[in-house]
Amino acid sequence: MAILKKVAIFFVLLLPSFSSLYAQTFEDFLVQVNATPTDQRQALVDSFMNTVTVLPLVEHDTLAHFLYQGNASTVTVPGDANAWNISGSSMTLIGGTDLWYRTEVYESDARLDYKFVLNGSTWILDPGNPNTILGGFGPNSELSMPAYIPPPEIQFDPEIPHGTLRDTVFHSAHLGNSRTIRVYLPPHYHTSTDSFAMILFHDGLEYVSLANADNIMDYLIHNRDIEPIIAVFVPPVNRNEEYAGSLQNQFTDFIIEEVIPWVDSCFRTIPHPHKRATLGASNAGNISLWLAMNHPGVFGNAAAQSSYIQGAISDGFQDGPQLDLKLYLDLGTYDIPMLIPLVRNFIPILQSRGYAYQYAEYHEGHSWGMWRAHIDDALEMFFPAEPTAVEPSKSAPDEFQLNQNFPNPFNSETRILFHLEKSSDVTMTIYNTLGQRVRTMIEARQPAGDKYVSWDGQDDSGRPVSSGLYLYSLKAENCIQFRKMIVLR
Repeated sequence: MAILKKVAIFFVLLLPSFSSLYAQTFEDFLVQVNATPTDQRQALVDSFMNTVTVLPLVEHDTLAHFLYQGNASTVTVPGDANAWNISGSSMTLIGGTDLWYRTEVYESDARLDYKFVLNGSTWILDPGNPNTILGGFGPNSELSMPAYIPPPEIQFDPEIPHGTLRDTVFHSAHLGNSRTIRVYLPPHYHTSTDSFAMILFHDGLEYVSLANADNIMDYLIHNRDIEPIIAVFVPPVNRNEEYAGSLQNQFTDFIIEEVIPWVDSCFRTIPHPHKRATLGASNAGNISLWLAMNHPGVFGNAAAQSSYIQGAISDGFQDGPQLDLKLYLDLGTYDIPMLIPLVRNFIPILQSRGYAYQYAEYHEGHSWGMWRAHIDDALEMFFPAEPTAVEPSKSAPDEFQLNQNFPNPFNSETRILFHLEKSSDVTMTIYNTLGQRVRTMIEARQPAGDKYVSWDGQDDSGRPVSSGLYLYSLKAENCIQFRKMIVLR
């Protein structure tokens, strides 16, 4: 499954802290340079910067030191962490030098987009940071703290089968305009007679160009994390009005009465709501929830990433009839401030009404870097591979299988099921996202057969764990499998 490679990366690619790379802390360096005669400071700064190989500098896993060397009257660091405030996060110039710095404290697993602004108007990438990421307004510099787990599924893998993309210019009678709709057909679509589940992406073309959704589906299908699916990428023409404004009803009719019938007639889809999903981010998340709420007979699954949520949607889920839907939502703790309470207040509604949902928050911002890293979570929830189709991964033996816990997410208790083909020495462990052991569930020899353990959401000391994402592993015969689960308090 997708988490297996992520966990491997997590345990082997943790970056060394700043203090382990240098004999002194950055604070010590500042003390030293400020104690140096003014006419000698620039030489000391130049020498120091020549030794720096990674920017921003990270110290003690949570301190990030932004550094800019150059002539300017002011330098600021707008980005995810301050809602891209051009005048916020001012950098400090070390007197007698051209070195600007700013120190921030972030969570050890944070991932954030940022830029520098010189003289209050000139936006630039961090010239010392080679790591960039595309956003809706061009590339940004990227800060990944040491415990951040890069998503392997977004990369193009030349060693696995790939789906195909085809474009169609589609005219809407309801909206009176045209747009290019892109369709992803899974590997081996043309050599089989099977019918397939389908997901519709809003902001569709950006989910390909900025989120690498086609690579993600190739990866998940190849690793048997999801069943093969068809994806339909629909871009907006009048984005805000179609997704949350005056054209919302016309756009709804466009999707339900024009796009879906066209997809069903042209491609081998399974016309059942449980086999259809809609997904989007920000305002596109809003239209995903809207479509599922108003047309649960078409879309039985909806994903909303960093979503705006209209009052009509919250009220509909709170006071309307119980709908047969699965819902996925995520949020960045550095997200747009207006959105954070909308999403957080929506989750108790889903919980109180008994909806099947998955929700997680990540130490990231309102960005494609966050959204692309969690498409796999939504797809695995909506379209898990059929048990009969699951093949053991290269990292897992034929002798055992670790299944998804149920319920997930959970509050008070969940069951973790697994199967052993033969008697084995077994260790089952629960970790937090920093890789720290939370609870050892099993450490003993187990007979063959179907097994389960119940976890009450407490650590080894009997203390309840906090809400969030956790990993659980099953080790047998020197091989290991991982899965993810979510605790909601």
